Amino acid sequence: MINLIITDDHKIVRDGLKALLQDHTAVQVVGEAASGSELMELLPKVDADIVLMDISMPDMDGFETAAHIFKNYPGLKVVVLSMLSHEKYVSRMLELGASGYILKNAGKDELYCALQLVSQGCRYISPDVTLELLRKVKQLPNELQHTNGNGESHRELSKRELEVLALIGEGYTNAEISEKLFTSKRTVETHRQNLLEKTKARNTAALIKYALQRGLIS
Repeated sequence: MINLIITDDHKIVRDGLKALLQDHTAVQVVGEAASGSELMELLPKVDADIVLMDISMPDMDGFETAAHIFKNYPGLKVVVLSMLSHEKYVSRMLELGASGYILKNAGKDELYCALQLVSQGCRYISPDVTLELLRKVKQLPNELQHTNGNGESHRELSKRELEVLALIGEGYTNAEISEKLFTSKRTVETHRQNLLEKTKARNTAALIKYALQRGLIS
């Protein structure tokens, strides 16, 4: 049984989600909240496995709420349900530690599948989100060059940086990468920043494009 909390500032959305999930006996809605602050008040009182949460909310937005959850309830999983498909929103939520990202145009079967996968320890990203990210990567301007303005080659990537880059390409968060490489999260953050500086990439999507173009990841 998956104990689920629904957090969205629109009651009609919360009611709709409960109606969509009522036929799935493996999912039980154990609470609902209209904002991040309401969710914070609810969490100590409810035994939940997953929080299904919007990003755009009053008082505390999804980013602040997610950060609070992962700090104080590390065993609780977060699945984002949002209209926002831009890379910066998706990347930030995944880097914070979200286990799933679904768009609000998803059907009930996709929603149920995502919750099941996340409950089993997997990560789920809506196909529409993945396609949008790939499209934006392909459309990025040719801003990544082998040389800088002075004609000097960028510094070579270290073996550890290549390992971090490969895991970033697979969608792992900084925390997950630190566990896989048996190092601290701060060290991973330093490697990520070094990768951005060495490749002259402006964001994660540009970094992945750089790696794909040069065959560093597949």
